[in-house]
Amino acid sequence: MATTVKRTPSDFLKTVIGRPVVVRLNTGTEYRGVLACLDGFMNIAMEQTEEYENGSHVASHGECFIRGNNVYYISGGAQGGAAAATATAEA
Repeated sequence: MATTVKRTPSDFLKTVIGRPVVVRLNTGTEYRGVLACLDGFMNIAMEQTEEYENGSHVASHGECFIRGNNVYYISGGAQGGAAAATATAEA
């Protein structure tokens, strides 16, 4: 019989630091890049960041900072898209 391990959103966030993530804002805008760090307010610093609107590439920002109250979710996965996400932590 397999046992399931409960993971909290905090556990998930610790595992994706330094890895590619997709951050979706309340406005629907997505930022794809490498999660550099975040704090208890969900303020996020990202590297190699690209901005997407309705699935279309809008801009490349390199490094960016996202204020936590604008974050709808953070999804871990391939930088190529949210469909490859492995886990999601909703704010």
